[in-house]
This record gives sequence, structure tokens and C-alpha cells, in this order.
Amino acid sequence: MKSLPRPPFADRLIPPITALTAYDYPTARLCDEAGVQLILVGDSLGMMVAGCEDTTSVTLAQMIYHTTIVRRGVKNAVVLADLPIHTYDTPDEALASARQLVAAGADAVKLEGGFDQIAQVEAITGAGIPLCAHLGMLPQRVREEGGYKKKGRNEEEARSLVAAALALEAAGAFAIVLESIVAQVAAEMSDRLGIPTIGIGSGHHCDGQVRVVHDVTGAYPWFVPPFARVHGNVAEVTRGALSRFLDEVAESHRTGFPG
Repeated sequence: MKSLPRPPFADRLIPPITALTAYDYPTARLCDEAGVQLILVGDSLGMMVAGCEDTTSVTLAQMIYHTTIVRRGVKNAVVLADLPIHTYDTPDEALASARQLVAAGADAVKLEGGFDQIAQVEAITGAGIPLCAHLGMLPQRVREEGGYKKKGRNEEEARSLVAAALALEAAGAFAIVLESIVAQVAAEMSDRLGIPTIGIGSGHHCDGQVRVVHDVTGAYPWFVPPFARVHGNVAEVTRGALSRFLDEVAESHRTGFPG
């Protein structure tokens, strides 16, 4: 495994790779201090930060801003930034967008897609920018596909995923996120690739796992994907703190105690 040339930070990505999203300085700093290996400035900020239905409204300007503030909080982890939808439609556009994210502080960039993105991947990696690929369920195409669907359910789709992963590796990707892929297919992909796979909803045979930080901490109670295990209750702690603040203000107003 890992026989291809690797980016300078590759030795820090030791399986099992731990990856979490972060969109702001305090979250990024907490993730970094906890020892998370890879911090993804994900276009999932469209939902988690902006309250949108999906990622398709996220702009490059937003990704640049959030990458900049996440970078300030990170000393040790690898900072990976998503290329948002329609910022890598051509190889030239892909490279220009990637360069802007790197200038904002990203160590590497990520894009979604398989065979249709090989030229874009080659343009980015050929310029010396580390790139992580993303196969399986592609959030940026959720509207085209009519929802979030498991991938690799039939033999033809499974073969295509494996072939695409190998092609992305050959194009220079240093890792591949496998999202919502049938576990057996994800396991085969992980076994055949020489680069790490990072799973999300694709079983435990990948070389690592990535999660949205809100799903891990319980900070977004309105929706949690079925594959995510919640390890905290940040939303309830926040609600409790807010309630106590309201009580504090009411009590100080009643008693005249200075605030």
C-alpha cells in the first residue's frame, strides 16, 4: 500500500485515519488539539452553517473564507478543503480554484466524481497540489440523482466504482473518500488501491473514517444520518445554557442585581 509518490503530509495520515469537518476557528482548534489527523473544510457547511437543503449553493468565496479561519486553528492536522460545485467544470477552472483554496490555507483539496474528473485531477496534481477524490454518493449531484442513494448495489455499478477509484489513483489522488457505498464494495476498493480510503457510511473496512463534526458532537439535532454515531449532546447543553441565561436576566431585572 502507498507505493505511489505521496504529498509531504502523507506520513501523518496513519490508518485508521480520523477525519472530521470544521468550518470555524474554535471547532478546528478543538479537533486539532484532540488529535484528529485530517480536518475537512467541507461544503457541507451549506447545511450545517448556512441552513440550506444541500451543498449546491456553496460558493468558492465561502469556501475560501471558511478555509482561512479553519487554518488559524490548526497546527498539526492536514487541512483539506472542498472544491464546491461548478468550480472545477474544466481542468483550467479546477486548477485556478484549487490554487485559491491553497492560498487560503488548505494543504490539499477535494473534488467529487470519477472518470469525468480525471483531467481535472491531473491538472491539479500535475501542478503539485495534493488532491483527495470522492466516489459513491456525491452530495453535489443530489438534485440530479433525486436524493441520497447507496452506491454499488449491482455488479455493474460496483465494477465501475472500482475502476474509477483505480483511475483516480493513477491520476495522482493521494486518498479517496468513499461515501454511502455498499460495505463489501468499499472493502474491495480499499484492498485494491495503493492509496488510503476514507469512509463515510461505507462500512468499517476503509482505511479511515470521516464524519461531520456536528453529527459526532450532537450539535445538529434536527437530522443525524443513520450511519453516524452521536458521542455528545452539544445541542442540549447549549439549550440549557441559554435557558439559564434567560433566567439570569429575568432574576437580575427582578432583584436589581447588577449584570
